[in-house]
Amino acid sequence: MFNCQQFNELQDCYLQKRRYWARQSQKQGERVANIMNRVGYSAGLEDFQSVLSTFTRYSSLRVVAELRHSDIFHSANIVSSIEFDRDDELFATAGVSRRIKVFEFSSVVNEPADAQCPIVEMSTRSKLSCLSWNNYTKNHLASSDYEGIVTVWDVTTRQSVMEYEEHEKRAWSVDFCRTEPSMLVSGSDDCKVKVWCTNQEASVLTIDMKANICSVKYNPGSSAHIAVGSADHHVHYYDLRNISQPLYIFSGHRKAVSYVKFLSNYELASASTDSTLRLWDVNENVPLRTFKGHTNEKNFVGLTVNSEYLACGSETNEVFVYHKAISKPAAWHRFVSDDQNDPDGDMGSFFISAVCWKRDSPTIVTANSQGTIKALVLAA
Repeated sequence: MFNCQQFNELQDCYLQKRRYWARQSQKQGERVANIMNRVGYSAGLEDFQSVLSTFTRYSSLRVVAELRHSDIFHSANIVSSIEFDRDDELFATAGVSRRIKVFEFSSVVNEPADAQCPIVEMSTRSKLSCLSWNNYTKNHLASSDYEGIVTVWDVTTRQSVMEYEEHEKRAWSVDFCRTEPSMLVSGSDDCKVKVWCTNQEASVLTIDMKANICSVKYNPGSSAHIAVGSADHHVHYYDLRNISQPLYIFSGHRKAVSYVKFLSNYELASASTDSTLRLWDVNENVPLRTFKGHTNEKNFVGLTVNSEYLACGSETNEVFVYHKAISKPAAWHRFVSDDQNDPDGDMGSFFISAVCWKRDSPTIVTANSQGTIKALVLAA
C-alpha cells in the first residue's frame, strides 16, 4: 500500500513523464504525434508504467547474511569501501584497519556467520579509502589510501602490481575504466585528479582543481569522460581530451560532494554532506531529481547505484534505497547495536560507512562504522 507521500511522488512522476514526452512529440513534428494519438500509444504512459512496476515491487530490506569485519588485532572497524568483482562472485572490503579482505559472496550467504572467513587478506601500510576492481582482469584490484598512494593488487598472489605515489595528500577515490582496462583515475586532498596507466610508472594526465577531490568515476561507456565530486559543492564533468576546463559543472549541492556514481552512460548520481542525493543527465547538462530522507552532514556514508535504484548510508545507522524516479526512499534498514555499552541499541554513535549493489540484482552489501557487514535484499 502507498502512503500519501508516495502517492504524491508517483503523481508528480507521471505528470513529469507526460510533459517530457509531450515536448518530444513537438520536436518530432505533428505527424508523429497524430500517429501516436490514433493508435492510442503514449510513450509517457509506457515510461511511467515501467517506474510504477519497479517502484511497487519492493518496500523493505531483509537481512540475508551478517559478518564482522573487525579482528582481535585491530580495534579500528570502519569499513570505507565495499566492491564486487566483475562477475559478482567476490566482494572486497577495506577501511581504517589497513587490511583488504576478499569474501566469496555465495559462502557469506550460505554458511553460518561464525564460519565466515575471507578467502584473501592483504595488509597495507596506511588506512584505506576506496577500492575498484578491474572489469577485464578479474584478479586485479585498485586501492587508494590516506598517504595518497594508489596501488594495483593481484589478489591471486596477494602482491602489489603497481604503486603510484604522486599524490601529496590523502587519496579519497580510485576507479578503473570499464572500456579501457589499463586506465584508472584517482582524486586527492591535494586538489588533483590523476589518470594512470598500468603500463606506465608515472601519471599520464593531471587535472589541477581548486578544492579537495572526494570522488572520481569514469563514465561506464567512455574512456574519455570522468565525473569529479569536489569539496567546492559541485560535480565537475571532464572530457579528458581537453582538460583546460570541465565539459559541464553541475551545481545544486550546498556542501561537499562526497560520491559520484553512474547509473548509465548518461545518468550520474552524486551524494553530498547536505543530506541529499542528486541525479544529473550528463548528455543534456540538466538536473533530473533530488533525493531526501537520509541524514548525512559530516561522514562518508557510501553511495551505490544500479540501473534503477540508488542506495546510500545514513548517520542514523540506516541504509536507504531510492528508486531513481522517486525523490523519497523506497525502503530502508536500521542496523541494531550489539555493543554492550549501548544497551538501548540506538546506535547513536555509529553510521553506515559503505554500500555496494550486487549488479542489477535486489541484493546490496553494506557496512557500518562498528565493523558490521550485512547482505540485504529488497523485498515486498
